Amino acid sequence: MIGAAKAWAKRHWPRLSLRTYLFASFFLVAALPGVGAVFLRVYENTLVRQTEAELAAQGAALAAGATALWPGASPRPSARGPVAARRTYEAGGSTEVDLSSTPILPERPAPVPAGPPAADARAAAARFEPVLAQTREATLASILLLDRQGRLVTGSKAGGSYASLPEIASALGGRPATTLRRNGAYRAVYRFEWLSRAAAIRVHHARPIRVDGRVVGVLLLSRSARALFVGLYEDRGKIAFGVLAILGALVLLSGLLSRGIARPIDRLRQAARGVAAGQGSVPAVPPTAALEIQDLYRDFGVMAEAIDKRSRYLRDFAHAVSHEFKTPLAAIRGAIELLQDHADDMGPEDRRRFLANVDADATRLTLLVSRLLELARADMMTAPSDGIADVVATARRLAGALGSAECAIAVTTGAPVPAAAMPQATLEAVLTTLLDNSRQAGAREITIDIRQDQDLRVTVTDDGAGIPPADRGRIFEPFFTSRRARGGTGLGLPIARSLLASAGGALELLATPSGAAFRLRLPIAARASAAAAPPDA
Repeated sequence: MIGAAKAWAKRHWPRLSLRTYLFASFFLVAALPGVGAVFLRVYENTLVRQTEAELAAQGAALAAGATALWPGASPRPSARGPVAARRTYEAGGSTEVDLSSTPILPERPAPVPAGPPAADARAAAARFEPVLAQTREATLASILLLDRQGRLVTGSKAGGSYASLPEIASALGGRPATTLRRNGAYRAVYRFEWLSRAAAIRVHHARPIRVDGRVVGVLLLSRSARALFVGLYEDRGKIAFGVLAILGALVLLSGLLSRGIARPIDRLRQAARGVAAGQGSVPAVPPTAALEIQDLYRDFGVMAEAIDKRSRYLRDFAHAVSHEFKTPLAAIRGAIELLQDHADDMGPEDRRRFLANVDADATRLTLLVSRLLELARADMMTAPSDGIADVVATARRLAGALGSAECAIAVTTGAPVPAAAMPQATLEAVLTTLLDNSRQAGAREITIDIRQDQDLRVTVTDDGAGIPPADRGRIFEPFFTSRRARGGTGLGLPIARSLLASAGGALELLATPSGAAFRLRLPIAARASAAAAPPDA
């Protein structure tokens, strides 16, 4: 079920920009309080509580006035202070209605016939009626006076009893009470008034009247709460200001995020398309972008530079491969055509010479293919991170194996030298290539000097023919060799350099007045170090 719903959503999900997602998220977050105020009854509940507070305040004031005008009331003022009065009020019970928890009672029923009200209550009503009339006119609230038995003293249904109503029973017991009842006279006015739960509710508040500590009567006040949409209309200025302020903040935040995220990503997308098409350049890092976006720009620049370098390398490499293969293939094809056309006219010696040339060219092609495979493996290889090579021991072993009377190989060291963080086989392959090149260049003395600086530095120096200045910039290019006539492929140094690079090292040519000198930079092993040989005397 969930999988089907996800699949349907993926098929019908609209294509939206990052700016749209940002603005929609901000707008949703900003709208949540307003939506909660309407649908979670927050604002509406506030309106109902406000009506209750107004009725309670009116009831307290009217009850105090009724107490002063009640027949037989003591003319002495109350001796209670403000603190005692507050405690008495709290003990009397201050209720707070809540639309989500307070039950909504049916409409207030008609009073039960109970006979004439008490004489003191009728006398108090005669004195107090002008005050009640003015209060009704000012507050639009219904105000009824009841005697100590809960019988109506004022109104068209005087003599009826409301003693059975819970709010009246509570007030007769000396405790103010508020209830919510349905309003039978309510008629919908606004189109969306069905959204308001309080629209058809009337708030009823009963307040006891005390004379000399006795409850002698009750004031029953009732009024409809402000409807939700009426409240919104009356507060339209504040609400409009709040909405405009929120929208302004949304626009400002969206602009900042667009400048810091969306716009830089869009520029980077266009740059990626340009790089893919072989056009354009990497844009500068925008200073207003987020830190992660700036890092993404820098990484993209590194990637684009590597791609461009790799593309040029592949282009030059393909050209060199084509050139290197073209010559022996052309020679083989020419020899085959000559043998096909003139085999009967050739003597045995000529045929052997042509076949020997074909065999030599085929041998060179085989050598080129094998060296190309070695170069490809070196370029793609990633050296193990836990490889450790004893540089001094490896150099001395190779010096003993490759040294001879015609070419002496010496190994020199400084202070004790730690191990290199690279495979032993990689170090041996690189050193072997350099030593073979020196011997083939006619060197009679080769020195391998091993020192420690920020990394391990192995310098291989010889007294051979050296490298012409014009060729120094090309010796690491694939297929470049000065010994092509003697079978050189020009791939030894590129393979050695790639092997070192895969292990985190580097190979460079040093400037020397005579002979040749190469320096290997090797990473130092962090976990272990080889036992270094003592420095040479």
